Amino acid sequence: QVRLVESGGGLVQPGGSLRLSCAASGSIFSIDAMGWYRQAPGKERELVAEVTSTGTTNYADSVKGRFTISRDNAKNTVYLQMNSLKPEDTAVYFCKVVYYGRDHWGNGTLVTVSS
Repeated sequence: QVRLVESGGGLVQPGGSLRLSCAASGSIFSIDAMGWYRQAPGKERELVAEVTSTGTTNYADSVKGRFTISRDNAKNTVYLQMNSLKPEDTAVYFCKVVYYGRDHWGNGTLVTVSS
């Protein structure tokens, strides 16, 4: 069983920064891909960024150059550094990890970008 705990969401002004963290716990040997998704009100969940076990990253076009995903394999933790935040980045952000071919999701953390 993989349990994911997200943290770091909150209210920030446009142009500000936030750092999200997602720690995986349980009987974990090795996690494959780790990523962040988001869902804004009235919209479908979308990929924000992901990182494979070998460090290859993939970003949504809307966040390229502003967001950076990273992972600490020793801590089973994935991070999302978000800079130059915009009101359209407002959403619930979900962590997802792939472990032995199965997707595991966190409960989400709310990010609100507003003045």
